[in-house]
Amino acid sequence: MARRPLPRILSNGSAQIARSRELARTAADSATDVLHPLITVTRGLRRLASAGRRKWADTPKDKRGPLLFLVAAVVLVVALVPYGPLLAVISLMAAAAWHGRDRTASEPEGPDESQAQRLQSLYEALVPYFSAPEDPAPLYAHGGAWDKAFATHEFDDAGRVGHLVIRYPAYFPDGEPEARARIEHLLTAKAGRGREYHFVWDEEANQLTVTVLAPLPTDIAAQRFVTAPGETVLGFTDPTEVQRTLPLGYGEEQRDVPPVVWRTGIRSTEPHLLAVGQPGSGTSTLLRSIALQALQHGDVLIVEGGGTSEYACLTGRDGVVAVECGLTGALSSLEWAAHETERRLIAANRARQAGHPPPDDTRRPLWILLDRPSTFTHLAAAEGRRDPQALLQVPLRHGRAANVTVAVAEQLDGADALSEAVRQHTRARVVLGPATPEQLASVLGAPAHTTPLTDVPPGRGYARLGSGPVHRLQVPSTPDPYDDATSDADRQAVLALLPARTSPEAGEPLDAAGPDATPVEAEPVPAAPVEAQPKGPSTQPLHAQAMAAEST
Repeated sequence: MARRPLPRILSNGSAQIARSRELARTAADSATDVLHPLITVTRGLRRLASAGRRKWADTPKDKRGPLLFLVAAVVLVVALVPYGPLLAVISLMAAAAWHGRDRTASEPEGPDESQAQRLQSLYEALVPYFSAPEDPAPLYAHGGAWDKAFATHEFDDAGRVGHLVIRYPAYFPDGEPEARARIEHLLTAKAGRGREYHFVWDEEANQLTVTVLAPLPTDIAAQRFVTAPGETVLGFTDPTEVQRTLPLGYGEEQRDVPPVVWRTGIRSTEPHLLAVGQPGSGTSTLLRSIALQALQHGDVLIVEGGGTSEYACLTGRDGVVAVECGLTGALSSLEWAAHETERRLIAANRARQAGHPPPDDTRRPLWILLDRPSTFTHLAAAEGRRDPQALLQVPLRHGRAANVTVAVAEQLDGADALSEAVRQHTRARVVLGPATPEQLASVLGAPAHTTPLTDVPPGRGYARLGSGPVHRLQVPSTPDPYDDATSDADRQAVLALLPARTSPEAGEPLDAAGPDATPVEAEPVPAAPVEAQPKGPSTQPLHAQAMAAEST
């Protein structure tokens, strides 16, 4: 049976409806244009009537009679004068048209006088760098027009440049870092100091985009981050740099902030970290933040060379292998870490050869955190002992296969004392505090795309993971809870993340009520023979293990 065709009203109804809507919209626009004078006069009459009512309401009652007499006299005079009513109507319509006009102030096109002067000074400053005598039609010339060189420009509330797109000639050597650095330094000085600028060079289009960056938030306290095992949050950066955000708590509020996530483990390409900075820049805060995150899924060994007891809150905690502050303890701890790395490699290799999964004690991550190891280097050289950094050779070289991660924090003035193994195997880099562009490039391996500031808050710096881009970084506030200068909010935030305390003698868990908790007394347990000692990392201090082994 042949199919009957649909009626035309159904087949092309949507096209007719769209055409009808377009015709109605065109008619409405035309009517608005035609009736615009009438609309303006009507609006003016309404405003005049409102003004008359307000004037009448504000007039005292004893003066309303004379006012009515005056109005009546004016109306009588206008009525008796030849052509008076016509002239009165024309005057009323003119007043209504004047009061009914659109009073919205139109935004001025282009910059004002002060902004234009600022752009002209920027243009004149760039002339020596973006001009050549051989150019027949120079884009930059003394006394030239800045509007041809600056494609886009925006200003902030203070009248300073907030966003600028600069065109430059094709013969400018934009591929040379020195040439770029000169232009960036010049723009930073001329556009306004004390701010952080982001530079994007487009070599194909011969354009430079300058953007003023907003300050990173400094009120992010230590907390549990929504991350997977093997992911560590180093800090937070700009929303345009990463494609991921983390929900963070700000008291009763919650915000989504873009993080800088460092991935460790067997499949990591940057298994170890090096953080450098000026004194008080926040490198110890970064290591504390890493330790609190690592204790969720692994064990932590801390070696502190500063001697300031920055990690005393972690002593005796569950999962903390040891917290060593002396040279002897540091040597014994790192020697144990090297043997533990070898043991894990051997155990995992034997399991693979036998066709079995790796043992559980080799899967649990082990973190080795060193704060200022150069101090131990000087002490070891003075006492004629072995440099503790030499014991990091095995964990650094084979740590990824053994689930061992090393994080080193050092000051900028002591970075030269770092061993070659630390420099070679720490591919994740962090620079905190004020630093020159040359120092940033030497540590990170690449120049930063922003201008470093001389006055920055603690925990502020830059991070680069392997061969990736350089990110601005703000470390979450993780101070020492035992420090008197720590605020109550930050102290409680750190104490809430600490694991339960364990007794060094018996290993019994204690109530993790805070730093004032007292250990539960228990009878000492005899040390087990060497053959019965567990192969995994122990929660007892290493010097206690060594004394127990010697007593057997």
